[in-house]
Amino acid sequence: MAVLQSDPVHSIIAGRAVPGTAGAMRATDPATGEPTGPVVTLLSAEQVASAVRAAHTAYRAYAATSPVDRAVFLRAAADEIDALGSGLVVRAVAESGLPTARLTGELGRTTGQLRLFATEAEKAAHRGVRVDPALPDRRPLPRPDLRVTQVPLGPVAVFGASNFPLAFSTAGGDTASALAAGCPVVVKAHPAHPVTSVLVAEAVARAAAATGMPPGVFSLVLAEGTAPGQQLVDDPRIKAVGFTGSRAGGLALLRRAQARPEPIPVYAEMSAINPVVVLAGALAADPEALAAAYVGSLTLGSGQFCTNPGLVFLPGGPGGDAFVAAAARQLTRTTGQTMLTAAIAERYAARSAALAELPGVAVVGTGTTDGAHAPAPRLVSVDTDVFTATPALAEEVFGAAGVIVRYDSVDDLVPVLAGLEGQLTATLHATEDDDPAALRLLPVLADRAGRVLWGGWPTGVEVTHAMVHGGPWPATSDPRTTSVGSLAVERFQRPVCFQSVPDRLLPPELQDANPWRVPRSVEGGPATEASRSGPVGPQA
Repeated sequence: MAVLQSDPVHSIIAGRAVPGTAGAMRATDPATGEPTGPVVTLLSAEQVASAVRAAHTAYRAYAATSPVDRAVFLRAAADEIDALGSGLVVRAVAESGLPTARLTGELGRTTGQLRLFATEAEKAAHRGVRVDPALPDRRPLPRPDLRVTQVPLGPVAVFGASNFPLAFSTAGGDTASALAAGCPVVVKAHPAHPVTSVLVAEAVARAAAATGMPPGVFSLVLAEGTAPGQQLVDDPRIKAVGFTGSRAGGLALLRRAQARPEPIPVYAEMSAINPVVVLAGALAADPEALAAAYVGSLTLGSGQFCTNPGLVFLPGGPGGDAFVAAAARQLTRTTGQTMLTAAIAERYAARSAALAELPGVAVVGTGTTDGAHAPAPRLVSVDTDVFTATPALAEEVFGAAGVIVRYDSVDDLVPVLAGLEGQLTATLHATEDDDPAALRLLPVLADRAGRVLWGGWPTGVEVTHAMVHGGPWPATSDPRTTSVGSLAVERFQRPVCFQSVPDRLLPPELQDANPWRVPRSVEGGPATEASRSGPVGPQA
């Protein structure tokens, strides 16, 4: 059971609860708009700077920890968070409005990915060791000994996400992967779930202390407004940023980071409408079942997933008509769910209503509103000409609003898909009879998205080695990266080549004795892993 600090609740800086001197706040119940939970004190600018100082102080010592020690820390953090149990879930429910079952699953994902990154750290394969031995007899010139490894970037600022209070927040994927890489982390807690964040931060701090990590390896900052986040990005001791949220927020951080005297990477996962393409063969068997599955994915969690399928391309003709009719019936029986915050609910209600007013748009169905903070799901339909001529139809509406685009032929569809912005996911529903069309469309979809699905729906992200949760601009700020899966650790490190350095002075993983047991290469070939750990499991 989770145990809170005594009221008021404070930020965690280098393992200690630090009372803020810049005022106080309370979380808001998303269903009622009323304050809930204990008072939370807010840090001043100097106190925020102290968290960065602590991370900077801890950096060298933490970067030098062995893979085994780092893995012990991450597993201890997972154990401490697991021990919070139902008390943590209850608090997260109160602050986010998300259902208990959803947050119970998210808790498992959070601790599972900490353990996944512990395994990655332990194996040290992410260091990407490559060795080119010296060739003193090579002609016309000898070759020096060359050895490359990846080193941690330095302290990382992580911004908690509104829609994932656990898995993309305090000890979520950005934090876990940065810690696995050897980077201290300063988390800017999301104001929508401050006490949830503190509970998790206390657990991480206990794990750091119990495993002998330097105290500044992890801090949680509770502060109000945009200035504290800007301060973190501006601080020259911060070397990278992890962010999940709106496009406006991500782009603001990116611009700020690039304007620094020393620009730093911002790994921002921003917005996507995640197009779904349905081909004729997929409608032949049971269009009603397919439509029901679509509406279920669209409205899951009030549509507040970054992988929400906001756009469906559907063929004209009887099969498509049957899908639309079934989706309309399903949606009109759906009641809106409480959204994460009152502001998010207001924006969704306004933007989804505006969709219905656009020229050429037909309303397919509208669900039922369950109060001001639980607006109705909405589904509209257009043809490809209207969609192409109306840029607003291709913009993300954060919530359970969907756009169906009816197309006449694959020839018409290809240029429309090619003109979409970068996406996190793209999905194709087809059968073997659709293979000629699928072969044309799959390369187009792969060009537009970081993950391409055959069948199914995108609201479910496996935390595994092969997962990519990223995509071309502007779905993310760097299309080469992922924020989910073991590849995420690579964002927070950089390669360094050591040339002719004496073996005794090399980093441990580059020494001939290789005490970290990193798989190594010869003559510059890629390192390989003997084994990989199993998957964490699915999470929407």
